Amino acid sequence: MSQPSDYPHALDRLPPEEGGYYVVRYPDVPGCLGVGECEAEALEDGRRALTACLDALKAVDRPRPTPAARPVA
Repeated sequence: MSQPSDYPHALDRLPPEEGGYYVVRYPDVPGCLGVGECEAEALEDGRRALTACLDALKAVDRPRPTPAARPVA
């Protein structure tokens, strides 16, 4: 079974006019993202969000998405 750490992520920063926050997303898990004022905060929020998304899938007996074999650029 895949673990949260198996899922590649993409980390981006919003432009200042949109708040300047960092956003982490997991392309293999649509709709799952984390936000923070710094990279570390966004990554931690993203890890919590990913765990919650994967737990929710398990709770409704749906399979976890297969992690991509390569890192996201």
